[in-house]
Amino acid sequence: MIVYNQAFDLYHTIFRLLHFLNKFENETVIEIERLRIWDFYFLFPSKIHEIKLKREESDIRKIRKEFIRDSANPYEQISENRKIFEKIRPYQLAALNCIASYGIIDKSFLNQQRVSIINKDILIEFVNNFNELTAKERNVIAIMTSHFNQISLFGTDGLKSRTNLIESKYDA
Repeated sequence: MIVYNQAFDLYHTIFRLLHFLNKFENETVIEIERLRIWDFYFLFPSKIHEIKLKREESDIRKIRKEFIRDSANPYEQISENRKIFEKIRPYQLAALNCIASYGIIDKSFLNQQRVSIINKDILIEFVNNFNELTAKERNVIAIMTSHFNQISLFGTDGLKSRTNLIESKYDA
């Protein structure tokens, strides 16, 4: 039996990453690891409830509880987050290289583990040709690009540590 999983579909990965990038303006620089983490939670939205939050972040706790319900979708059930996160890495990196080949992001920044939007017009043209996102997908993108964009990627309170998707023990 063949089972489709959007996590391992290069074109769907491009679709997801373009939606995230569309939330930002030209010259915006985003770490690749941050974008990869966001993409993981787009694929598995119920996993957002596992992100460690500080006590004073009760507003985000309420938002994620209300707008991203913890569903029992059997296709979203994974036992080892880090393994899946590493399995989708090649698709994410290939998607970023493809997006760079269209001139949407700067290819030279990819070598520095960063993404820089250089042509918002082409990005908007692509995104406008896509089907409408579901409410849950829009909510995941909104939370990731707002609250989880403001959190540092590194350190004990950084996004890597809070999600436990990437080793953060040796970060400065």
